Amino acid sequence: MPLIENTPALLMLWAVIGYAMGSVPFGMVLARLMGLGNLREVGSGNIGATNVLRTGNKAAAAMTLLLDAGKGAAALLLARWATGSEDAAQLAGLAAMLGHCYPVWLRFNGGKGVATFLGLLLALHWPVGVGACLAWLVGAGISRISSMGALVSAAASTFLMTFLGAGNAILLGAILTLLIFWRHRANISRIRAGTEPKIGKKPK
Repeated sequence: MPLIENTPALLMLWAVIGYAMGSVPFGMVLARLMGLGNLREVGSGNIGATNVLRTGNKAAAAMTLLLDAGKGAAALLLARWATGSEDAAQLAGLAAMLGHCYPVWLRFNGGKGVATFLGLLLALHWPVGVGACLAWLVGAGISRISSMGALVSAAASTFLMTFLGAGNAILLGAILTLLIFWRHRANISRIRAGTEPKIGKKPK
């Protein structure tokens, strides 16, 4: 049983908190602080770790990856700790994902959400998160394409929830999977055309 009753006001509060946490564009902040320029003018123009890597600064890319993953995990864990409610936790996590993808500070034009997605899954149910990370490694490792890893990971995540004891998060998993595929629709077109850049390479 939740420690705090799930009222609409409570759920809305955690949705707002989760969105605010997720909307912090760490890639852009780090690029500015570390003198790497405007990420919108680098590579694909994305604000995530893959594009930060295209600046040539591996440390900045690693920090972006960790911080983007951390904000999704932190939103979910904070809501879970504060309320004892899995509904509030999952809603906060989903809102963090939406905040990353559609941050109000960047006119709702944010990142693809992969790191936030994986961090969220690790916080939600760590065996599912580990499985999703391994799926990313397999997809990206075989193809040498970051977006392929993201698509494989997203496609596997809901199945992992089913078989690894996270059945109460199936709806969240399905929404996150659809969101990952939607945010990667241009990448999917390039993969089909054979023009998607390899990891660490600048898009043509």
